[in-house]
Amino acid sequence: MIGFVALFVDMGALWTALNLIGLDLYVGRVFSYLVAATFTWICNRTLTFVHAGPEGLLRQWSRFIFFNAIGGTVNLAVFVLVAVKLGSAATWPSEIAAILPYFAVACGSASGLAFNFLASKFLVFR
Repeated sequence: MIGFVALFVDMGALWTALNLIGLDLYVGRVFSYLVAATFTWICNRTLTFVHAGPEGLLRQWSRFIFFNAIGGTVNLAVFVLVAVKLGSAATWPSEIAAILPYFAVACGSASGLAFNFLASKFLVFR
């Protein structure tokens, strides 16, 4: 649920960056990622991993941002693997070819989510 809500926080932060702050798309995306990741960290710290040991906030936030960035890379890699490699591995019927990019997004999201949860559980909120 936290990740789902964070998607909308991310979109809202991107809109704010582009329309109110005047950042370009790429800098705005970095801004929105940091806002959404910070929101996710706060929620995980206070809701999901309530019993995590006490640690400096900045250190924990930094680790969370770092590992979630790796999770984003995992997400992108799985997306490319499914969309590009699987897409070019065979001649798919048009119905399958039409949904393959969305299937790739789902696979990438699931793998990134799994990585981020496990990294948070074992490496960030110990």
